Amino acid sequence: MKSAPCGGASWSRPERARSAPSAPLQGARNAEPGLLARVCARGAEPGLSARGFTLVEVMVAVAISALVILAAHRVFTGVADGAKAVQTARERLDRDANARRWLKATFLSLEPPFEGRADRASFTSWQLSSGGWFEHVPTTLSLDGNRFVGTSGGALLELADGVGDLAFDYLLEPGADSKWVRAWISPVSAPLAVRIRVAGCGKRDVGCVDTLVLLIKERG
Repeated sequence: MKSAPCGGASWSRPERARSAPSAPLQGARNAEPGLLARVCARGAEPGLSARGFTLVEVMVAVAISALVILAAHRVFTGVADGAKAVQTARERLDRDANARRWLKATFLSLEPPFEGRADRASFTSWQLSSGGWFEHVPTTLSLDGNRFVGTSGGALLELADGVGDLAFDYLLEPGADSKWVRAWISPVSAPLAVRIRVAGCGKRDVGCVDTLVLLIKERG
């Protein structure tokens, strides 16, 4: 029976034959005591590795982490931009719907005198006041820069933006052979309907024209 070179458990000759020390350990037995202690300490902890991360491995890990962070940022930015675009489109649709409702109600409550030009129309109409009742107020529809606006009782209403051009036509005779004129000026009468052509469609697209046909009075 002999003791193990690094101390601790011992083995018999048969065990030594089956578990003979490796060549480096045999050489370390005859080496300095400090070297033998280090070799024994390394062999006593087989679960630990003395090898660390190299600089290349650290750089690769940092690069992969940066790519992951960049991809996540792009995903979240895309989601935020999509939500903002949906909100903008919803607000535009709500404004367009409210503008059409206001125009329809305004023309149905129109009263002479009526002054209609090719690029604007002025008349009086019944509008809801701040006190909760309707008032007979002057109303004007025109193009202000790139906005289609309505002025009613001193209040400015933006009906559409991104407008390239605004044109008015006035219905003189209804029917299959309807006749539209570019001007209508009368202190006592109004046309049967007004056709408004909005170039740009709120998208600054000159080739797009949105046409609105509004009746002046309800037809029974």
